[in-house]
Amino acid sequence: MANIKNYDSKAKKLLKNILEINSIDYTKLATLLQKVGVNETNANLSNKIQRGKFSFSFVLQVLDVIDKDLSITKKIEK
Repeated sequence: MANIKNYDSKAKKLLKNILEINSIDYTKLATLLQKVGVNETNANLSNKIQRGKFSFSFVLQVLDVIDKDLSITKKIEK
């Protein structure tokens, strides 16, 4: 069985990558999230994302405020 910390690490890397690709820092993300009623400080966002412990709903909120959609594709065999 996979270690839960591996998934936390993957979640962190994925969300940080999404933000980086879209040139979104924590300050900008906090501002965007406030527009949809999600009040997070820069520090809270940094801590939450660094831990890799956040809800899927949070990921959907982030994608929504940066005007992105979620796409599911088949895993590429290694």
